[in-house]
Amino acid sequence: MLKTLGAQIKEYKKDSVLTPVFMIGEVIMETIIPLLMASIIDDGVTAGNMKHIYLIGILMVGTALLSLTFGILGGQFGSRASAGFARNLRKAMYENIQTFSFSNIDKFSTSGLVTRLTTDVTNMQNAYQMILRMCMRAPASLICAMAMSFRISPRLASVYLVAVILLGGVLALIVSQATKHFSQAFPKYDALNESVQENVSAIRVVKAYVREDYEIEKFKTASNNIYKIFCKAEGIVVWNSPVMNLTVYTCILLISWIGAHMVVQDALTTGQLMSLLTYCMNILMSLMMLSMIFVMITMSVASARRICEVLTEKADLADPEEPVREVRDGSIRFEHVSFSYKKEAQDPVLKDIDLEIKSGETIGIIGGTGSAKSSLVNLVSRLYDVTEGKLLVGGVDVRDYDCEVLRNQVAVVLQNNVLFSGTILENLRWGDREATEEECRHACELACADEFIRRFPDGYETYIEQGGTNVSGGQKQRLCIARALLKKPKILILDDSTSAVDTATDAKIRKAFAESIPGTTKLIIAQRISSVEHADKIIVMHDGEVNGFASHEELLETNEIYREVYEAQMSGSGDFDEKAG
Repeated sequence: MLKTLGAQIKEYKKDSVLTPVFMIGEVIMETIIPLLMASIIDDGVTAGNMKHIYLIGILMVGTALLSLTFGILGGQFGSRASAGFARNLRKAMYENIQTFSFSNIDKFSTSGLVTRLTTDVTNMQNAYQMILRMCMRAPASLICAMAMSFRISPRLASVYLVAVILLGGVLALIVSQATKHFSQAFPKYDALNESVQENVSAIRVVKAYVREDYEIEKFKTASNNIYKIFCKAEGIVVWNSPVMNLTVYTCILLISWIGAHMVVQDALTTGQLMSLLTYCMNILMSLMMLSMIFVMITMSVASARRICEVLTEKADLADPEEPVREVRDGSIRFEHVSFSYKKEAQDPVLKDIDLEIKSGETIGIIGGTGSAKSSLVNLVSRLYDVTEGKLLVGGVDVRDYDCEVLRNQVAVVLQNNVLFSGTILENLRWGDREATEEECRHACELACADEFIRRFPDGYETYIEQGGTNVSGGQKQRLCIARALLKKPKILILDDSTSAVDTATDAKIRKAFAESIPGTTKLIIAQRISSVEHADKIIVMHDGEVNGFASHEELLETNEIYREVYEAQMSGSGDFDEKAG
């Protein structure tokens, strides 16, 4: 874990080294000041030597200024190092997330990844800054003050030593108890972020069903869980203060009492007693700082583990050593393919799929909910790897391709269409970043999107809100189809992506596909038979298996499931999830 996190310090190594150096310099200056103060009292004030007072006073001012300078520099370099460390952590996690396959992403919830990139990284940033500054300053101050105390009076310094041992034991107990609660707190942030994310993304549904009170209560519960855990943890940590104050005042009383007797007996000077009292405060404050460091590190350990989980996660899908970098054509061949989302699953999602699709064919895919239609097409662009068998695209096993090359030749329009904040043109150019405006218009004409885009006051420069909330479902689907067409793919997959489009527009889109991209293999998932009946062949999926694979006319004659659903849809009484009768 330390090696993984340490690798993200990178260009901030110099700042990370200079910070503790300046903090130690500050401690040394602070340690010298009580000695100078004792000299002023003993050799200046007591002896009535004003020259000595002025000389030592100037030295004290110079030492204080040096201490201030070292402290400022330590803070500056420490802030730069910790902020840079946090930036590198976020960047490294985000870049690694981009390499994840769908199976990797399935291990982490969206809210969990957001928490890791925000709250957990902030904890690490605070902890790293504290380690660079306080973790060096506190032990150095403790050691220096203790050494100087023993140099002045071993008898009185032994009071500090006993206090340090007792206080250290109590603080260790407090930290160990608080750790248990802090480690439970951060997973609760995932639930809180999930509640917020769901509410914001589905705010229209919340308001349509008048569920604001329910969502408020849900958020309140998640927030209250975090509150309770932190209250328990802070309720333990808060004992730091009274224990520290008791120890400080006890030490001051003992040193004052014993020191006063020693001064009277000429075994200790007044200046030395003042120095010892100052060192007393330095020692005990150093312990307080150490306890705060332990608490912060305790909080950050849970965050560090969660961050390392993302950083060390390896993509399940890897390119071969010498990948194929050209997709010959859009032919697809399933050779006894079986697939499970989890390796330990007993029943596969897809079972012994054996299909051959020629390049340029239009293939319809229909089936009831949960029949594994989307799972089937997800394998084509290698979003998942097959569990058994072999899947060939262009005559080559998809596992032998460079993933980027393969996916550039497979355009997918998902069932849940996603548009990004930006203009319509910017969204379209996700398909081809170099596409001209004329090419974008042509793709939109094929997808029947040009007609509504022209009605917008700003046309293709119309700004799309995050998630495409300012366009209708059908408009969003057509924009996503146009975006996919701009890739000029060899394979085009439409995953129920015309469900929000009227039948007339659906027919226009299918006609445009047939005339404009005849060489592209088209896989069209649909619930309406009318959307796929003109396809070259239709795959009927049922319970993860291919129940039928033939033309519309052949399936009407030979496939009972297809015939029943066709008759039900023609009479307007059902679909693949609602059989006739």
